[in-house]
Amino acid sequence: MPPQFLFDINGLDLNRIIHDQEEIRRYNPQRGHMEMLNAIVYVDETHHRLIGYKDVREDEFWVTGHIPGRPLLPGVLMVEAAAQLASFYALRYVGWKGFMGFSRIEQCRFRMQVAPPCRLYVLGEQVYSRHGHICCRHQGVINGNLAFESTIVGAKL
Repeated sequence: MPPQFLFDINGLDLNRIIHDQEEIRRYNPQRGHMEMLNAIVYVDETHHRLIGYKDVREDEFWVTGHIPGRPLLPGVLMVEAAAQLASFYALRYVGWKGFMGFSRIEQCRFRMQVAPPCRLYVLGEQVYSRHGHICCRHQGVINGNLAFESTIVGAKL
């Protein structure tokens, strides 16, 4: 049986930008090459879910060196995109203040190669938020296919 998405994305307008990159910058400190989110396109505060995306481009810093002639988005950058989505969610929607750190990753699995150019959608769903920690499950999706999945725990620092 193929892996299931965290939640049903059929019928969602994944091109409708709710928070653009400038809004993401109000909450996340990453800049330049380390900005892994271009936009947030879906938020469901009731079920603690959101979707952001990263446009994987051919001119990114890692392309020439990460498998020359066959560039593949490094898995660590996919996970970083998920961590930035969790950070944005905690700071914007949970109401945390200050800086968040990435403290743990669990159940990470890469299911397909990600090569430029493409749009990597990152689905996020909060599992819990307590005692200064937030845990979110994530999945990366490209053209309806599951690219990666992970569970990330962040902490207020």
